[in-house]
Amino acid sequence: MMMDMRKSKKIKAEIDTEYGHYWVVLEREPDMGGYAVEALDVQGAVSWGKTVAEAKRMIAEAIEGVIEARVIANAEKEGYVRVLRRAKPELVA
Repeated sequence: MMMDMRKSKKIKAEIDTEYGHYWVVLEREPDMGGYAVEALDVQGAVSWGKTVAEAKRMIAEAIEGVIEARVIANAEKEGYVRVLRRAKPELVA
């Protein structure tokens, strides 16, 4: 089996979000097409887009979502808010 040994070109870019500026790395995704993107300083913020512009928009949303989830989790842990978990709805025939 022969492997493609060409290195994938990584693109580093700065993304503006509601919560500040973050550096991300975009990399061409040969299997799916488009671009995979990861935020360097926001653990768990990863996304994908068909174009570089779409990938940038998607990672901005992912960064904001991770930050918001952490804020809510910390507020709940400290007792400032209580997050209600809904029961799964029952199927009615």
